[in-house]
Amino acid sequence: MIEAGSKAPAFTMTNQDGASVSLDDFKGKYVLLWWYPKADTPG
Repeated sequence: MIEAGSKAPAFTMTNQDGASVSLDDFKGKYVLLWWYPKADTPG
């Protein structure tokens, strides 16, 4: 588990528009990751 305030590992994920986004795309900027674990699940 990553501790709050620590650097994130390199990753690539899909954004809300379906485009691939990498952490390197935001080098030198602050990044906030927000997700809803149950957003795509029933219940």
